[in-house]
Parts: sequence; C-alpha cells; structure tokens
Amino acid sequence: MFSKSALVATVALAAILSSATPVDREQGTLIPFAKRSGLTTEDGVFDHEKAIQSTIYTHNKHRHNMINLQKNDPDNMSEGASIRPLRTYDSAATHKRRQAESTIDEKNDLEWAGLISVGTPGTNFLIDFDTGSADLWIPCSNCTDAACDTKHKYLAAASSTSQAKTGTFSIQYGDQSSVSGPIFTDTVTVAGITSNNQYFSAVSTLSDKFESDPIDGILGMGYQTLASLGQPPFVNQAKTQGSIKNAVFGMKLSKVGSELYLGGTDTSQYSGQIEYHPVTGSGFWQIPNATALVDGKTANSGFQTIIDSGTTIMYGPTDAVASFYKSVPGASIFDEQNGYYQFPCDSVPTVAFSWGGNAWTISPDNFNLGHADPTSSSCIGALAGQDLGLGSDVWLLGDSFMKNVYSAFSFDQNSVGFAKLS
Repeated sequence: MFSKSALVATVALAAILSSATPVDREQGTLIPFAKRSGLTTEDGVFDHEKAIQSTIYTHNKHRHNMINLQKNDPDNMSEGASIRPLRTYDSAATHKRRQAESTIDEKNDLEWAGLISVGTPGTNFLIDFDTGSADLWIPCSNCTDAACDTKHKYLAAASSTSQAKTGTFSIQYGDQSSVSGPIFTDTVTVAGITSNNQYFSAVSTLSDKFESDPIDGILGMGYQTLASLGQPPFVNQAKTQGSIKNAVFGMKLSKVGSELYLGGTDTSQYSGQIEYHPVTGSGFWQIPNATALVDGKTANSGFQTIIDSGTTIMYGPTDAVASFYKSVPGASIFDEQNGYYQFPCDSVPTVAFSWGGNAWTISPDNFNLGHADPTSSSCIGALAGQDLGLGSDVWLLGDSFMKNVYSAFSFDQNSVGFAKLS
C-alpha cells in the first residue's frame, strides 16, 4: 500500500517522434493522473463488494465490445466468442458479505487518466485512457443525472468546430443505468496532439457507477472494429491528419511516475529492447501463444491474451483458471460465482506470463488483493475465472499484469510489446 501523496502521477505525451521502434524521449506535456478507490481496504483486506462491481463492469464492457465486433467485423471474432447476457449488480446481496470490512481508502492505482481538450475554444476533461475499448465519450451540458453533477460538460453551441451527427451512442454497465447520448465531431487535443473532426458522444445519461469516479469520460485506444461509433479512434486519426508520425503509444502504470506516451515509446522508462508480439485480427490488443507460470513451472499454455488497461485485475476462462490454481499450493475457491480464489498469505505464488520470449513476472503486491477477511490467513489472487465471451481460450490481462512491465502498442506494426521497467 502507499500513501495518498502517491495518488498523483504523470502522463507524458509527445507529438513528434521518429519511428515505431524505441526512440529518444522528447519534451512532452505532463498531465496529472487520477485514481479511483481499489480492491483492497486500508487495513489490507480484500474488498469483496468492490471486486464484484469491478467484475460486472468488465463483463458488461466486453459484452458491448462483442456486440460491436459482431456488427463491424464478425469474421475476426475469436473461436468460441459470444455475446454474454447483461449482468446486473445487487448491492443488498453483496453488502452482506462485507459487513465486517473497513471503509476503503483511495490508494490503489486502478485507473489511468489525464486531461484532454474538446472543442474550439477547448473545454478540459479528465479522461480514462482505455486500451480495451475504442470510443470517446464525455458528459454533455444537458445531463441531469446525479453522476454528472461533479463532471465537466460539453456544450456544443460554445464550440465553433462542433458538428452534430445522426444516431445515438449507448453502453449498459449493469447498475440499471447506462451511458448514452448524441454523437458529435469536434476538435480533440491531448497535450498538443490534435485530431480534427473526431467522432465522440456527449452523453446525456451517465451510469450511477461513475458518480464517485473522478473521471469525466473514457478515451478508447483499441482498434476501430471495437467502436460503437464505427469511426477511427483518436490515435489513428491523429496519425492520418499528421499530428503524430506513428500510431504507436507506450504505457507505464505504476504507483509512482505513471505515464502515457503518444507517438512512440519513452526509452527513459524501460531498459533493453521491447519484446513485440503480433496481434490477432480480433479487434483487441490480443496476442496468442501465451504461457502462465507458477513458481517457474508451466500451469497453462497455448492461450490468447488481451492486454487491457481498463480492466483492474486479470481474468481467464473458468476451467483454465481452476487449472491454474491447482498449481498454487494451498489454493481454494473463495467466490465461485465471480471466480475468485484464495491462497495462504504467507506464501504468495510467483506468477509470470510468457509469449515465447521473456517470462514477465507479476510482483507479490500486484498478485495479492488482500486478506479474505480481517482475521483470515488466506489472501485473494488477482486472477479470477470468468467466461466473458471473448473466446474459448482467451484471457484478459489488466492492470495487475501491466503494472509490472512497460507496455507498447503499435497500430503501425499491429503488435503489442513489453520491456523491463527502468
């Protein structure tokens, strides 16, 4: 755990870089990161209710992605992929499970956000940069939902470059509300990098899920085939218009010094070369031929992995995750419905993933979500079993993995890469 002074990190965004391979870091713009409360309480206990909410959010987010893929590019859906039913959140049922738990503290680095500007003149919005989606949405001026009360809002009439488009945008998140609204194009700028006529939604309804969240909206950084709007995401359009030379970005997600780097990779943040792997045609940042290791021995192999900065922990198919935990001494199921497992706190396993090159190790702090309850000697693992509809052998690796590596995403080379943090 770390103190609230660690809640502020930075995003470095560079506008002009020379290649998709590692390049020298150029002067960028520093943007504060915001974080939302995490899955571990202040006294080190697993926040079961918060975890269930996070799992439901992940389930419904990727349900929406599968709807978009089926509409935009059905031939490239992974084998076994399907659209799962919408999951809803029953707060009364889950609250009973955590009556003895302490109030959570905003300490965990689960959301990676910075400022963007929309319109002419520009209005600033605090945005979550999400590699697991591909649309941009922000609140609009006529949103009256409680979740909009503390948000910055987009006023189309105040921007000389705003253009209203036909259709509407909508995502259901499972708390009996949604994010939805009209569609616009306008000038969008991130630290001096500008995309003109960028498609986005200015939402007039905002899910209750976002009421206590510091972000105003989400900027998706996945492939266009994931987009509800069916239009090029920001990074791709910025390259087409010449604002950046390369459709490449790097991410460092960490307790200290977190950053997003647009147009290439920041060599000051990692050592050695980036180990790149080609993505499949699924629309996600998805790479095949993964191996999961426990204490240096293979637990699972030959599966697909999606790298998703908008997902808090890691998920795999139910049977595959059950097999994984058979390799963890003393592990047992904790919450069968949501796929969480526990293991002895005094022997956190050494977990790593490999794609045929280096084995990228997850630190004990990043794999351990805390004690199962205040008096328990068992802790909860950051890999859960969930059949999200992504495919028959597709795993989802979120922040619990990404915090251990420098991650690079190249639209130009259709590849994802990892390097050792400096």
